[in-house]
Amino acid sequence: MQEQNAAEIGPVDLDGVDAAYALDRAAIEAILGAVETGDKLALEALLAPLHSADIADVLEQISGTERNDLLSLWGTEIDGEVLSELDENLRVDVIEDLPVEVMAEALKDLESDDVVDLIEDLEEPEQERVLDALEDAERVVVEQALQYPEETAGRLMQRELVMAPAHWAVGDAIDYLRSATDLPDRFYDVVIVDPKLQPIGKVALSALMSNAREVMLANIMDENFQIIPAQQTQEDVAYAFNQYHMVSAPVVDDMGRLVGVITIDDAMDVLDEEVEEDLKLLAGVGDESLTDTVLDTTRQRFPWLAVNLLTSVLASVVIAQFSGVIEAIVALAVLMPIVASMGGNAGTQTLTVAVRALATKDLTSANALRVVRREVVVGLLNGLVFAVIIGVVGLIWFGSPMLGVVLGLAMIANLLVAGLAGILIPIVLTKLKIDPALASGAFVTTVTDVVGFFAFLGLAALMLL
Repeated sequence: MQEQNAAEIGPVDLDGVDAAYALDRAAIEAILGAVETGDKLALEALLAPLHSADIADVLEQISGTERNDLLSLWGTEIDGEVLSELDENLRVDVIEDLPVEVMAEALKDLESDDVVDLIEDLEEPEQERVLDALEDAERVVVEQALQYPEETAGRLMQRELVMAPAHWAVGDAIDYLRSATDLPDRFYDVVIVDPKLQPIGKVALSALMSNAREVMLANIMDENFQIIPAQQTQEDVAYAFNQYHMVSAPVVDDMGRLVGVITIDDAMDVLDEEVEEDLKLLAGVGDESLTDTVLDTTRQRFPWLAVNLLTSVLASVVIAQFSGVIEAIVALAVLMPIVASMGGNAGTQTLTVAVRALATKDLTSANALRVVRREVVVGLLNGLVFAVIIGVVGLIWFGSPMLGVVLGLAMIANLLVAGLAGILIPIVLTKLKIDPALASGAFVTTVTDVVGFFAFLGLAALMLL
């Protein structure tokens, strides 16, 4: 019966929406049922067929009390890969609650880079507790990785790798791989090094297996490969993997000596994190997740809302300068939000494209002027089109041709400025070494609101009174 429940976990349809790879609620209930009855064998049978990422999803979707009970019942059977897959904030809480012996069992089969990823965000006492759970050799490797700055290749790399000298033949390499007992769980290339342990090439496993034993590694190695400095930022590492379609890359220290390797899965994790971070920053939600508490979520969102309040006050100050105009022509109060909203949406469109282009290095100093010109033209064209539309609306709605003209001119001005602000603000922030995703949204919103209200109400004061 338990095997049947375990097998039911898989793609489901939620309210008619394709939810491939989501976990069936009935399967989660079965897991919680085993926890509630304290049936460890049933729990293990239910979790055994699941991928580590799916088990992590289960832990993230259930309540804190249910999660603690599940982990307590699971005991030393907890897989370290599950901890690696957990949401970062939740992972910290889970690790803090695990006994040392459970932690030691969970971490023993993890690669060094996964262990570093698990503990680098912990407070120092918790880091020390996890390090105490490691074997001496593993602890030294992890401590060395922690010496590198955060979010660098040195933190991202794994120390477990396969290297060989250039004078070996394919047969030598194959014999070594068959006899070695400390190979990485996954690797894609054999790094070829010189006597100083400096990488001079790499041989893909496919090349190794498709050549005769007597062929020299020096004759089949790829000499055109990327070498990653240990101090390089993880964003640049992810960009290099994506740009050059790499599956692995050697990492070297300041002396050019091989110290580790980064694989495609780690690089893509970074790329995914960067995209997620940019999306969250643009939306003003910070580094939060669904597992955060109410107080934590409130605290993270408050600063962004406070900034928005300040920008709203600034826009209101502009409106207040034209209070007499609004009193004389009440229709202006009705139409004001249209101009500001259109400008805000246009600015956000340009901003989103610009921030992503900067992150992927598609927007550079070489093409910045051309892109700025394009956004100006796009803003102008959209402004002209919507000026006609909204001008007709103003005329039909309020029966005033001049009001329609004012509305149309304000629309042109604001969409033009929105395009400029959306592209120039992130470029300037990047030049100032400020993350454009962090601050651009507030600046663009402020500019479009202020310009929109000022243009609309200013033109109304000049042309309608």
